[in-house]
Amino acid sequence: MSSTPPPRPPLGSTHPHRPWSARPSRGEPRWPATLAVLAAIVIQYALPDKLVPGPRYLIPALAAPLLIALVIANPRRYHRGSRDLRWLSITLIAVINAANAASLVLLVRYLLTGGKADGRTLIYAAIGVWLTNVIVFALWFWEIDRGGPIARARPGSPAPAFLFPQMATPGLTTAPWAPTFADYLYVAFTNASAFSPTDTMPLTRPAKMLMLVQSLASLATIAIVGARAVNILS
Repeated sequence: MSSTPPPRPPLGSTHPHRPWSARPSRGEPRWPATLAVLAAIVIQYALPDKLVPGPRYLIPALAAPLLIALVIANPRRYHRGSRDLRWLSITLIAVINAANAASLVLLVRYLLTGGKADGRTLIYAAIGVWLTNVIVFALWFWEIDRGGPIARARPGSPAPAFLFPQMATPGLTTAPWAPTFADYLYVAFTNASAFSPTDTMPLTRPAKMLMLVQSLASLATIAIVGARAVNILS
């Protein structure tokens, strides 16, 4: 008599053949994400006056206190004992995202209404907006996957939003593996460059929609702004 095979554990649950299901005990260091946020703030501050929404000090004044609060709450690492301040992290990402979206809209509007600017300034502005686009969506990916870095440090974290190669082929790694901010930064960079997923696939609708929005913003930056800058330089 044949027996019914046991049900498979859900994706993301503890499984002896899934080395990526366990979070390293020391937790995830916070300095890569902190440096990325600082870089985004500096880029926004350095944009030309016409592309800065509101006073130049507005975005640093809004983002810096949120970042300081997060650093105080988790000085070195996101770990199982960390206090969950996810709402604060999401607010910080949203502020940077809104500022960069406004800068992109202002840049496109400036070009479509016949604004005059030299090609070098346009290229520098486009690079700044594009880099901030990569950083902010890396932060979004990092925050939504399995409930964020703090949730990923706890047993029984939610199912993943992204399928990394180490998850699809467990034999690629011999130690317990889990994505860190650098992995999400790579995903955001390749998605902004190729306008599509490369080696990491989105699994959930929110992840797919975020990747779609990022590709649209990247395409607008490169196609509209880049083409106009090349015409000016030629």
